[in-house]
Amino acid sequence: MEFRQSSKLKDVCYEIRGPVVDQANALEEAGHTVLRLNTGNPAPFGFEAPAEILQDIIRNLPNAHGYSDSRGILPARRAVVQYYQQRGVKGVTVDDVFLGNGASELIQMSVQALVDDGDEVLVPMPDYPLWTAVVRFAGGKAVHYMCDEEADWFPDLDDIAAKITSRTKAIVVINPNNPTGAVYSKELLEGILELARRHGLMVFADEIYDKILYDGIEHHCLAALSDDVLTLTFNGLSKAYRVAGFRSGWLTVSGPKQHAQDYLEGLTMLAGMRLCPNVPAQYAVQAALGGHQSIHDLTLPNGRLTEQRDVAWRALNELPGVSCVKPKGALYAFAKLDPAVHKIVDDEQFVLDLLLREKIHIVQGTGFNWPRPDHFRFVTLPRTDDLETAISRIGRFLATYRQ
Repeated sequence: MEFRQSSKLKDVCYEIRGPVVDQANALEEAGHTVLRLNTGNPAPFGFEAPAEILQDIIRNLPNAHGYSDSRGILPARRAVVQYYQQRGVKGVTVDDVFLGNGASELIQMSVQALVDDGDEVLVPMPDYPLWTAVVRFAGGKAVHYMCDEEADWFPDLDDIAAKITSRTKAIVVINPNNPTGAVYSKELLEGILELARRHGLMVFADEIYDKILYDGIEHHCLAALSDDVLTLTFNGLSKAYRVAGFRSGWLTVSGPKQHAQDYLEGLTMLAGMRLCPNVPAQYAVQAALGGHQSIHDLTLPNGRLTEQRDVAWRALNELPGVSCVKPKGALYAFAKLDPAVHKIVDDEQFVLDLLLREKIHIVQGTGFNWPRPDHFRFVTLPRTDDLETAISRIGRFLATYRQ
């Protein structure tokens, strides 16, 4: 008997760790060195976790042998509440916080608890592809609203409004944005909230990069801008605290919770079904949020992340037929290939061919649900010398590449 994958996976994809990864693994097994620029994983590039986080986990290991509350341990949830109180979010209690094995687990739970077959969720284009994948896996339809490259990758409010139907249940806002690095203005976020308010939509606010900001730009916490729109805010320690492998994230529910009791009961049930989040990693949350925010040192004008962002952005724009909007946050550059110069018709094949020839692993733009094969995402985590070398090799590849 042949066993096949569930039909629920038919339209589900996650190209950041997609088929090209298998080829990258094969190259490494054959002895080649591959520069992995497909994931925003700080550790391989020499970013160390804050010492106080490691110390708190180690000291609390004797207390972490058993299950915790299905929402997570109380000190960590209280630290999350205090963090959002400081950011101006009203009415959040420890019962409104769910800890998770990374924000990714909580995204899946939140969508599964909401979406029925045929329901629609508005997702940005380009997006972090987990959002599209989990909506489809839940039986829903991801309706992609346009982000405008000519307007610093800000969402188009008119396009969002035109795509709202009677089946629309929620809107996803990724800010700072992965893959574009856009950081949205207060006015834009208020416009999105007004659409959600007018049409009775839930808002999913993915703010995992809220501390990785450049050039003095300010991040506006979406939940702080409205207390009459149900908002689920996702965040965690993977990026700003450089502990992606700990899988430590959280979800905060704010707004008119009295109108969502049935939904929240479902979310609580899903939290219980996974028993609890990873308990040792939960002890990192209080130390992280209450300690020195070393991420700010990395994003100062002379900080390592800022310098790497600058080098990558400048070098990409110097390549013939390549352009890139300057990222204002996060850890990526979303570069455009001019179709008049680089006639790419299959960007996954482009990425695979680049990997095979130059041993550099990037992700194609269509992997982020961008509709045309004319973009790629470039991770800005390597040191500046390595970035310049990698981009030079991409330029050398593009100079002779044809499809």
